[in-house]
Amino acid sequence: MSATPQRSASAGGEQGIHAAKSGRFFDNASQSWMVKVFPGEFHVTNRPDEMLVTILGSCVAACIRDPVTGLGGMNHFMLPQGHSSGWGNDPQSTRYGNFAMEKLINELIKSGCSRDRMEIKVFGGGNVIDTISNRPVGTQNAEFVLHFLEAEGLRCAVQDLGGQYPRRIHYSPATGRVVRRLLGTGDSHVITREEREYAARLLAKKPAGDVELFV
Repeated sequence: MSATPQRSASAGGEQGIHAAKSGRFFDNASQSWMVKVFPGEFHVTNRPDEMLVTILGSCVAACIRDPVTGLGGMNHFMLPQGHSSGWGNDPQSTRYGNFAMEKLINELIKSGCSRDRMEIKVFGGGNVIDTISNRPVGTQNAEFVLHFLEAEGLRCAVQDLGGQYPRRIHYSPATGRVVRRLLGTGDSHVITREEREYAARLLAKKPAGDVELFV
């Protein structure tokens, strides 16, 4: 169930391992390449000068690396679990937590990351808008990722889940350093709208089965 990583040459000639279709730009302040990981994407890199960036509302991102090799990656999933086996070969299936976690871990292992050495940090799952649901999607996502890691026998080194505010995450796989910034309430509506719009686009492309939208 793993996706084939794409290799892209940087301006400096080195190659990283890229599975996301995200934007990539050089940040002069940090002197590093910034890679945006959007909902439904994951990205694996072996570059010491590459930083992975995402913004999370109710979504969850797992940041995983091998501290010995510096190889690492990040995913960004919107919903806890997809049940249709047909989604396994769909590149958009990584919007679901079970596929997103499996694909990221599989790609890391294929690229040389030791499962026994995995350093795992998880973020997001905020309930950023009022909802009539007793178990809003942010709570479901947060619970899912912890249960998944426990079931797989993987230790979570850091977790920053739940709450009412969206988060901006900057992750350096080479060092394991994470900068987490809580965003204001004004950002919550923008992020929630973007998540809803993304979910609606996925629904429009969906060939069969059910999809759970945000409530």
